[in-house]
Amino acid sequence: MNSITLRDGFRRLTVAQGETKVSDREDVVLTTVLGSCVAACFYDPVAKVGGLNHYLLAEGNVSDPASMQRYGVYAMEVLINAMLSMGAVRSRMKARIFGGATMRSGFRDIGGDNIAFARRFLRDEKIPLVGEDVGGNGARRVEFRAALGLARCRVVTEGAPPPVLRVAPAPASAIANVGDVEFF
Repeated sequence: MNSITLRDGFRRLTVAQGETKVSDREDVVLTTVLGSCVAACFYDPVAKVGGLNHYLLAEGNVSDPASMQRYGVYAMEVLINAMLSMGAVRSRMKARIFGGATMRSGFRDIGGDNIAFARRFLRDEKIPLVGEDVGGNGARRVEFRAALGLARCRVVTEGAPPPVLRVAPAPASAIANVGDVEFF
């Protein structure tokens, strides 16, 4: 486990996009930063095992198995299986979800899709959702003390999402003869 130990005595492990990390150590804090992505924090209070995943998209089709890690269903199953391998019991797991912000107006609501997926997955798998901080327009920093089931979420930025900038193409006369390529 790559970690950074800070002056407060905690070891912080960063969970990047498409990653999952699990711990049973009380001094470990799993941390991530989210925009439209969602992080799920699972915790088994008896085994004192918890974990955090960070997925980019709710669902999708992939032909490349390495791309699966960015999808919600894969991230959730990896998290559950990693916790089970450390002694957690599925029926005791509890969950919190974070993220799912609308980061750009005018685009498809990826954050909303990610939130809906997480809620549906937890309902279907009968894993209680005991807390959430989702939606809005701000990026979030999440810290999760996995072995204790303690989570903290702070909004990094808030406000209206930046508008989508649409750049009009330059007139053909302005770009003709500059780097022209002729295709056969």
